[in-house]
Amino acid sequence: MQNNNKQFTGNWAIILGGSSGFGLAAVEKLARHGMNIAVLYRETAAAERALKESLSQLATANMVTILPHNINALDQTARTKFIEDFAADKNHSVKLLLHSIARGNLKPLVKEDDKEPLTQEDIQLTTYAMATSLLDWTKAVLAADLFHADGRIIGLTSEGSTKYWEGYAAVSIAKASLESLTTYMAVELSKYGLKTNLIQAGITATPSLKRIPDSERLIQHAIARNPSGRITKPEDVANVIYLLCTDEAAWINGTVIHVDGGEHCR
Repeated sequence: MQNNNKQFTGNWAIILGGSSGFGLAAVEKLARHGMNIAVLYRETAAAERALKESLSQLATANMVTILPHNINALDQTARTKFIEDFAADKNHSVKLLLHSIARGNLKPLVKEDDKEPLTQEDIQLTTYAMATSLLDWTKAVLAADLFHADGRIIGLTSEGSTKYWEGYAAVSIAKASLESLTTYMAVELSKYGLKTNLIQAGITATPSLKRIPDSERLIQHAIARNPSGRITKPEDVANVIYLLCTDEAAWINGTVIHVDGGEHCR
């Protein structure tokens, strides 16, 4: 059942990595504004049961459709099967493709004590997971003619793309690649009505951040330097994802938007 009074009624979002952090916050925000959502994630059976119950309640409360998919979004076969199934409903119009996959290796460049160093394979896998897989997903959605005529593609980067964070080398390489890729996608996909942008969130206590070595120090440093005296929340980022989907944001393309309360200014 659809609520025809909400601004995104009839539109769809595909969210890659939607079970926690920025992705889940975006699901919650967009559903409240009438967006139907396909949520892709990798979770254990136990974690998925709780997630699916939460998504079902969210869908019912907001009169939208939320389709949970516990698949490997980085696997070509899984991606092809998802696109085929999704495209079977001719009414699906993808307003937003959000890339929120956080999967990578957190190792030093060279061997340190008991820590093994990054391998070329580690770097390649991390770069694909957190950067270039966005292009494959975009091309798949585009080839299936699923994008809305005024569609949005949004990725997530971080300050770690240009600053040193311990153990973050592979992810930093991936984020830097994503920023370059976004520039080219913004130009070459504009003829299809697509706008490609990145959000650089401030330090946020997401599950992926907590896996970074010495993440607590990053959090404390962010609180000290942020003009607002707090770290970024997933909801702060979800609010901007929502804004970028609005008609008023149609002229924003190829941009990295800081969503950090001014944290990057210090």
